[in-house]
Amino acid sequence: MSEFLVDADTLVNARFGTSQLTETVAALKLLRAPVEPWFRPWKDTHSAAFQAAVAANPVWSALLESAFGRSWVADFLTVPPLEPDLTLDAELEHLTALSDDHIRADLNVVRTPLPPILLLSRGLAGEAAELLRWVWRTTVEPDWPRRLRVLQADIVSRTSRLSEQGWSGVLRGLGPDVRWLGDGRIQVNRWDYPATDVRGRDLMFIAAHTQRVNVSWRLPDRFALTYPVTGIFATTETPDEPLVQLLGRNRARILVEAAEPVSTTLLVATTGLSLATISDHLRVLTDAGLLERRRSGRSVLYWQSDTGRQVVRRPASNLTTGPNA
Repeated sequence: MSEFLVDADTLVNARFGTSQLTETVAALKLLRAPVEPWFRPWKDTHSAAFQAAVAANPVWSALLESAFGRSWVADFLTVPPLEPDLTLDAELEHLTALSDDHIRADLNVVRTPLPPILLLSRGLAGEAAELLRWVWRTTVEPDWPRRLRVLQADIVSRTSRLSEQGWSGVLRGLGPDVRWLGDGRIQVNRWDYPATDVRGRDLMFIAAHTQRVNVSWRLPDRFALTYPVTGIFATTETPDEPLVQLLGRNRARILVEAAEPVSTTLLVATTGLSLATISDHLRVLTDAGLLERRRSGRSVLYWQSDTGRQVVRRPASNLTTGPNA
């Protein structure tokens, strides 16, 4: 397993945040790999355009094949931000300043030998940046305001948990393989890599629409752990009135918010309803086939089933009213 070695100063100064570059790279991963059910509608929307764009640019295709390994992503794609709330172009300044030799060296950690096109081409950093800009503009930026609300709400929830449960409680919820081991050791994944010493250095936890925890760094003193966001709790979207008439206002709200995975605990915190009430609504919606569920560590996540998505999107005239909940 892989570990971060931390001290009191590291944890006191650690912070949660977001990154447009991290979100873009996470989207790129989702476009290239099998995805969890809740990501499929998004992927289905963008896959054809993505595949066409990559097919039209051989350098992009070669970069993608060489930059993503089973347990490692080329470092030039995963550099954490220096400051919060930077634009993608600001975050890409580090990448665009890298030489071709630097890009090839990072790629060689993931794949060797490199395809001839990457050995012969110039301006690899610029090509990588343009690929990321395309992914951002096409698949992320149109939905960025909502995505950002999702990420920020998740961060608020986790920082609240920090005051109640300490770092051991927060780390348990970041991913199935992340946990506090004691003695200044954080397990970050199950890959067999040497421990990373981040004592006295900057540590950032980045929320993203990703499927697993990832680690990254900006040497020598900035490290980051990217974790999967688990809710959409700052959404301003409200259920349509016919949906409210069909399900009741609380169940309709829960179903709409479950467009992405939500947990019982966070629903209690954001709706103001009791745990028993939330649990009852989730049971009814799940039994009706409108929600799916899966355990993730100590939490149970719920998200819209295919039927649930159809009900939410169905024209108002096709909804049959029912009793309020």
